Amino acid sequence: MLIHRSRLVIAAAVSILLSACASGPPFIDQMQATAIDMAERRGAFEMNCPAAKGEIISSETLQPISFRWGYERAEYTVGVTGCSKRNSYVVICPDNGSKSCFAGASRVDTMQ
Repeated sequence: MLIHRSRLVIAAAVSILLSACASGPPFIDQMQATAIDMAERRGAFEMNCPAAKGEIISSETLQPISFRWGYERAEYTVGVTGCSKRNSYVVICPDNGSKSCFAGASRVDTMQ
């Protein structure tokens, strides 16, 4: 009976460990491509440059505003360049299952 119980405990522990490994990369890594896309679209419009391309300058995970409600958020600073212009944008992606982000206004006017 004791051997059966320890096998059951080991099997449960292994399944928990395997399910934790199957969860994928952290949220901040999952949303990076979406954040770049959002900043590129906003930059292309503001700079009147359809060829604008973005790159991550910095990223961090922000904790919920309150322990009772809210979501973790990924915050990225994305640099967008194209047509001899460049801007930087702060992009916020909430970890609420929506897979959408918000690209805030550029930190400075378009630089040439």
